[in-house]
Amino acid sequence: MSQPVVTRFAPSPTGFLHIGGARTALFNWLYARGRGGKFLLRIEDTDRERSTPEATAAILQGMAWLGLDHDGEVISQFARADRHAEVANQLLAEGKAYKCFATQEEIAAFRDQAKAEGKSTLYRSPWRDADPATHPDAPFVVRIKAPQDGETVIRDEVQGEVTIKNQQLDDMILLRSDGTPVYMLAVVVDDHDMGVTHVIRGDDHLNNAARQMMIYTAMGWPLPVYAHIPLIHGADGKKLSKRHGALGAQEYQAMGYPAAGMRNYLARLGWSHGDDEFFTDAQAKEWFNFDGIGKSPARFDTKKLENLCGQHIAQSEDAALRQEIVAYLVAANQPALTDAQAENLEKAMFCLKDRAKTFPELLEKAHFALVSRPVETDAKAEKALRNVSDGILSELTPHLQNVSWTRTELEASLNAFAEEHETKFGKLAAPLRAVLAGRAVTPSVFDMMMVLGRDETLARINDKAG
Repeated sequence: MSQPVVTRFAPSPTGFLHIGGARTALFNWLYARGRGGKFLLRIEDTDRERSTPEATAAILQGMAWLGLDHDGEVISQFARADRHAEVANQLLAEGKAYKCFATQEEIAAFRDQAKAEGKSTLYRSPWRDADPATHPDAPFVVRIKAPQDGETVIRDEVQGEVTIKNQQLDDMILLRSDGTPVYMLAVVVDDHDMGVTHVIRGDDHLNNAARQMMIYTAMGWPLPVYAHIPLIHGADGKKLSKRHGALGAQEYQAMGYPAAGMRNYLARLGWSHGDDEFFTDAQAKEWFNFDGIGKSPARFDTKKLENLCGQHIAQSEDAALRQEIVAYLVAANQPALTDAQAENLEKAMFCLKDRAKTFPELLEKAHFALVSRPVETDAKAEKALRNVSDGILSELTPHLQNVSWTRTELEASLNAFAEEHETKFGKLAAPLRAVLAGRAVTPSVFDMMMVLGRDETLARINDKAG
């Protein structure tokens, strides 16, 4: 029986959840969830100067918005420092690591000389094979004994076989002179102890894999499956950065993109399943595999994101959309909806969600359902009202009071009313939009009437007809 899949996302809490990190988290989540495995979360907070509780909270909030649920407790890397040091000391005791007493000045002098002589600046410590009896009473770091000949082959599910000459590997530091473990050691120990079977991360970590593999080998631990995924670039082909606009997951939530659309788009950034563009979470979990990941950087395209988000809004359940919009308003620091407004919004979803690509667009279309009487009219709506006599609006009230309040009956009734006044319904539509919504661009007049109901519709007409 094969080993259950365990993946992890391991961000550093030095800022928001970057969109590239969000994509990495998503790939790990999809791979694990699609195989009945576990998806774990580890906060790599060993950089005490830059790591902040606020950044950790931002990462957790970003993942919560994206719906990337993790298994078990969040692991703090810093809290496991003693365990990391324990492994380094074990390697030291077994002769697979050594104490290096070289000072920073000595190392710098070595590199300067090597550079001047045109030689490799890779530091080779004279303490690697020194007799412990010669060790001075001085500060030291603990270095692993890197293999000095042969090759290290990274068998990567995305990049293929990557071969590195071992002579290019230095005796990496495991413990600093103050006894604290370095990041490279902590990552390996944590991944092993957490049972991580697949390491899916950005290809900027590819070179780290060879160095981290030294620790796995020295400890006799099984290697994880590596999958180094290409980074995300902007539309200009350059690495995604602040100049490209929004970068954090929560920024996209505050701009009103639905989480399902964001997941769909991020999944398509660097991965494909045939020609499929729009798909559900269930399909993504079923389809996602390493074969579909390309080697080239993916380009972030806002238009494609909006197109997919529009499709997801259209496919969403009305109640779920209502809930997500309530959360969006909080994220965007916008006024909350009253209970009545939220109910009207949900009732109106059938005529709002088909053409909206973002929540601000949807809420703009929903203005008629959210506004209270008396409805204020904008300039274009006022112009439409000036083009129709108050008498026609006044006559509408008795005409609509007795009609059966169904879309079919309303259409028939208003078309008949227009004929009686020797005009077409199109001529009535603009002033009715102005009366019901205060806007010139709205959903269908009949849809608005169905949402508002007879009493509210007639009240709004009478407000303008008086």
